[in-house]
Amino acid sequence: MGLLSGSVSITRFNITKFPKKPDFERAAFREIPEGSEVRLSRGFLPLELDEPFEFGHRRWAFRVRIDRVRPDATLVKERFRQLVKTELDSGAEFVGPKMRKQLRALAEEEIVVRTSPTSRIIEGAIDGPELYIASTAKNQIGIVLEVLREIGIVAEPKAPWTDRDQPEIESVISAHEPGQSVLGARFLKEMWGDAELTIEPESGFVRLQTSDTKVTLSGGVGHEMMHFMEHEAEITNAKLTTGEVSFRFDALAFSVSNLRIDTERFDHWTNTLDARLEKIGEVFDLLEAKFEEAVELMTV
Repeated sequence: MGLLSGSVSITRFNITKFPKKPDFERAAFREIPEGSEVRLSRGFLPLELDEPFEFGHRRWAFRVRIDRVRPDATLVKERFRQLVKTELDSGAEFVGPKMRKQLRALAEEEIVVRTSPTSRIIEGAIDGPELYIASTAKNQIGIVLEVLREIGIVAEPKAPWTDRDQPEIESVISAHEPGQSVLGARFLKEMWGDAELTIEPESGFVRLQTSDTKVTLSGGVGHEMMHFMEHEAEITNAKLTTGEVSFRFDALAFSVSNLRIDTERFDHWTNTLDARLEKIGEVFDLLEAKFEEAVELMTV
C-alpha cells in the first residue's frame, strides 16, 4: 500500500520554504549498527531502489525509513530483578532507590544491545508547491516533516480553510492540531445526500463525537447517524463515495485514507507515480470544490 500500488492514505501540505536544489542524500537513512546503544535512526531513501529522488520538473519522490529499538519491557524487568538479587547476594543489606534506578538503566542498556530494531517506511512526493505524505498518522507525519526540515524544506498543512479567516464556531469538538478546523466536520455534514459525493449509506463508516462520548457506526449508517446529529453530534470521519471511488475522510485534518486507485499498467515507476498522483489530485480537487459549494450553507 502506498504511492505506487494498492490503497493509499494521503495528507497534503503547502511548501513554504524550499532550497534551490534539495539534497536528500544529506539526510540519507543509516542503519543502526548491531550492538549499538543508538535507539532511533531515520532518513531518506529513494522511492525505488537505486533510482534518483527527482523524477520530473520540480518533482521529487522519496521514502523516510524509521528504525527504532524498543527493549522488551518484560526482559528489562527480569534482568533488573537479577541485578537486584546479585547486589543482595553480594552482601548488600538493601537496594535503595538510587541504586535501583541505576540497575534499571543498566538492565535496559543490556537488553537494548541485543534487540533488533523495528522499521517503518513512509512514502512521500513533492509536486511543485505541494507535499504529499502517504500517511495520516500524526507521529509518522511529524517525523517526515522533521527530516524534510533538515534539508531545508518546510511545509504547512493544506486545507480549504488554511488561506481564509477562521470563524468562531461553537461545537462539541475542538481542533487543536495545526491545520485542523471544525469547518471540516460541518462540511462533512453537508455531504450527506449530495448527488456527486456523499457519505456511503450502505457499507459505510462514520465516527461521531457528542458532548460526552465518541461513537463509531458501520454498515447502514444513515438512520443512527441522523439520530446523533439531531443531538448536536459532529461527524469527524466518514467513508465517502462518488459511486466510482470511495475513501475515508478525516474531516478535521482534510486528509484521506483507504483510497483505492485504479490506473493502467506502466513499464516504469515514474509513469505509475504520475498517474496515481493525478488521481489523488482529482480526489482533493473534488473535495475542495464541494467545500466551496457547501461553505455558505454551513451552520457556524
